[in-house]
Amino acid sequence: MAKALAALLPCPCVLCGMHGREALCPPCRAQFLGEPVARCPVCADPLPAGCGVLMCGACVARRPPYDATVAAAAYALPWDRLVLELKFGGQLAHAQLFAELLAKAVRALQAASSPAQPAFAVPVLLCPVPLGPGRLAERGFNQALEIARPLGRLLGIAVAPRLAERVQETSAQSKLHGSRRRANVAHVFAVPDRALVEGRHIGIVDDVMSSGQTLAELAAVFKRHGAARVTNFVFARTPPHHSQ
Repeated sequence: MAKALAALLPCPCVLCGMHGREALCPPCRAQFLGEPVARCPVCADPLPAGCGVLMCGACVARRPPYDATVAAAAYALPWDRLVLELKFGGQLAHAQLFAELLAKAVRALQAASSPAQPAFAVPVLLCPVPLGPGRLAERGFNQALEIARPLGRLLGIAVAPRLAERVQETSAQSKLHGSRRRANVAHVFAVPDRALVEGRHIGIVDDVMSSGQTLAELAAVFKRHGAARVTNFVFARTPPHHSQ
């Protein structure tokens, strides 16, 4: 009953505060989610408009362990503020909005299939990037799991929070650069049950993708355990010049 009543009451837009029926008001949706950005289907880095390139140069030169990445927005104003409010401010309601925008991005990819670009395939399982016990106790929740749950409902995909586990605590990736990011996440993930992964298309969910090292390490672990395909689902992608 409480949820039904809440759905009837106006709520403030998370960006401008204007009251309406949705977490993101139509004017803000139009302003900040206008024309879709062409992105590399593998790493989700932006591609030059109208270039006709199907994949970025970095992924052509060296394919990462994951096969595809879906990003709903750029990690820039105003979305970066919402990400920080979720992760460090406990604004868990933002996770539902992030999932809705991610699901919209997935449906757009499915609708854009062509002979040159095969139909986007959804995974059979979603695995949020796991947190270590210490970080989870400190934060009280895993923001990736908070996004994965509504995303799974919207796309009709089962969510498997324990498909992978973090076996080592690590420093925050945001404080590191380049090779130190790679070293920081090396050998930190494990898959307890190979049978749940082998031969399957696995989706990894996270809030932000910057260098991609965390996602690459987890994808590599899934591939070593027999995953047929790995797709990343991230709400926000950092601009290329912040990705190293």
